Amino acid sequence: MVQKAKILLVDDRPENLLALEAILSALDQTLVRASSGEEALKALLTDDFAVILLDVQMPGMDGFETAAHIKRRERTRDIPIIFLTAINHGPHHTFRGYAAGAVDYISKPFDPWVLRAKVSVFVELYMKNCQLREQAALLRLQLEGGGGKSAETKEPAGLLAELSARLAAVEEQAEALSKQLDDDSADAAAVATAAHLERKLTGLRRALDALEPGSGNSAASLPSQN
Repeated sequence: MVQKAKILLVDDRPENLLALEAILSALDQTLVRASSGEEALKALLTDDFAVILLDVQMPGMDGFETAAHIKRRERTRDIPIIFLTAINHGPHHTFRGYAAGAVDYISKPFDPWVLRAKVSVFVELYMKNCQLREQAALLRLQLEGGGGKSAETKEPAGLLAELSARLAAVEEQAEALSKQLDDDSADAAAVATAAHLERKLTGLRRALDALEPGSGNSAASLPSQN
């Protein structure tokens, strides 16, 4: 069973959170509410999120300050942030949003279809990264002899074939996603994230190919997943 991605919705007004949930429910992912910047930061301490939808105008800690805290934390600095605002103070206000680390800045009222499409791209990228980490961990486990009885009962050639097939499925999905991003002229941040994912996939494929009989390579060949 595929685990659902978590999407963090941050807004001090319950009616806005309800509207976001209605718009994003069609994605069939886990939607997590936070009614303040402080509450959002607390949620980010324990859970991993695919993307954060962050309201700019909030009492106390506003969206800009919340984003600054998120980007300072090593655990959360790479989570995409989409700013949502009911007001527009011009280019300077928008620039401040991007300077705070946002990948997008959307003014209310926004088109529900556009917002859903933007969020879905980051959810897909997050899921592909999760799949990649799982395949790399499985491969490393087998190479280091930590596979336990399951590894002992399966021939090495069979293990390599199984891992190769799983990796091929992720490669195919990543390629389709990259083509979709190119066709839709997506955000630069999404395109860059997809390119980074493809580079990691290429490294993992090379490491797997190096395990073919006679290659003389070991677990040290595995690429870093950072």
